[in-house]
Amino acid sequence: MNFEFSTTGRIIFGNGSIKQLPGCVKPLGRNALLVCGKKNDRSDSIVDILNSSGVKTSIFNVPNEPTIPLVMQGIHEARSKACDLVIGIGGGSVIDAGKVISAMITNHGELSEYLEVIGEGKNITKTPAPYIAIPTTAGTGAEVTRNAVIASPEHKVKVSMRSPFMYPRIAIVDPELTYSMPPEITVSTGLDALTQLIEAYVSNKANPLTDGICIEGLKRAGRSLSLAYKSGEKSAREDMCVASLFSGLALANAKLGAVHGLAAPLGGLLSAPHGLICARLLPFVIEANVNSLLENGRPSDSLNRFETAAQILTDNIKAKAIDAVNWITKICLEMKIPALKDIGLKESHIPEIVRQAKNSSSTKGNPMELTEEKLTQILQQAM
Repeated sequence: MNFEFSTTGRIIFGNGSIKQLPGCVKPLGRNALLVCGKKNDRSDSIVDILNSSGVKTSIFNVPNEPTIPLVMQGIHEARSKACDLVIGIGGGSVIDAGKVISAMITNHGELSEYLEVIGEGKNITKTPAPYIAIPTTAGTGAEVTRNAVIASPEHKVKVSMRSPFMYPRIAIVDPELTYSMPPEITVSTGLDALTQLIEAYVSNKANPLTDGICIEGLKRAGRSLSLAYKSGEKSAREDMCVASLFSGLALANAKLGAVHGLAAPLGGLLSAPHGLICARLLPFVIEANVNSLLENGRPSDSLNRFETAAQILTDNIKAKAIDAVNWITKICLEMKIPALKDIGLKESHIPEIVRQAKNSSSTKGNPMELTEEKLTQILQQAM
C-alpha cells in the first residue's frame, strides 16, 4: 500500500475564524491583491482590516466563473502593482482565480503556456506569491486543492492549471461567512461537495486516509444538506462547511470519476453552475457503475463502497448501493435540479461531450471503465 497526502499549509476552521486574518497576513506580505466576487460589501470590511494592519490592498473582482481573459486582467493588475500577497474571499470561482494569479506573479510568461488541454501544460517552477483562501460558500473545497478551473470562451471548454505549488498557504474556513448564502447557491455548492465526497470515496485511487475523510464528510452532508437548503440552520451550515473542506482534501489526494469527467465539457458548453450539472449526472453515473459491477457477478470492493455510501446517506445499515441512487434522486427533485435539456444540452452535443469525457483525468478515477455507449446513455438519461 503506497499513497501520499498533501494539502494547504495551514487550515483554520471555526465560527469567527476570519478574525485571525490580520495575524495570518503580517508575516506574508505588505501589498495584497484582494480577489473577491461582484459585490464589495464583504471585501470592504476586509480592506479596512488589512489597511489597519499596515497592508496596502487593491481589489480585483471575479463576478462569474473565471475566464482566461478575466484572469489575465487579474495577473496584470497584480504584476503592475507589485503585489506580494494574494487573498481570495468568495466561492470556488474566486478562490481558483486567486490561485492562478498568485502563481503567475512569480512564474512569468503567458497564462496559456500553463493550461492543460488547450495549452502546453507547462510546469510551475517558482513558488507562487503567498495565497490565503477564504471560502464563503460550502461546496468546492477549492481552498485545499492544487488546481484551478478556468473557462476558455474561445474553445467552449473549462480547463485546469495544476501544480503542487498551487495549494494556498493558508485556508480560513469560517461557517459564519456562509450564513447569507441563498437557497440556490446552497444547493449548487452543497451538491458539488456531495458529489466530490462520493466520487473520491469510490475512486480507484482512494486510500485509507481519504476514506476516513470521505466517510465523515458524507455523514455530515447526509444529515445537513437538506436542512441547510430548507432553513439555513447554523449547525447545518457548519456541517456543510466541513463536508466541503473534506471533499477538497479527498479529491486532491484521490481522484474523482465519470460525473466530473462529463461535467467538465458540459460546463464549457452550458450556462449553469457546476454543482447543478454534477447533481443531475450523479444518480445516473452511480446507477451505471453499480449495474456494471453487478453484471460482473464477482465480489467487488467498489460495490461495497457504494453500499457504504448508501448506508451513510440513508442512515440505514441495510441499504444497498442502489438506495444511494434513490436518495440522491429524491433530494435532487426536492431541490428542483433541472434536466440537462432545460439548460441547453442537445442530442447533437452528446458525441463530443462523450469524446472529451472519455479522455479526461477525472474519468480515469472512476471505479471501473465506462464505455462510450454507457456514457452516452448517462447523458441521455440526464437530459
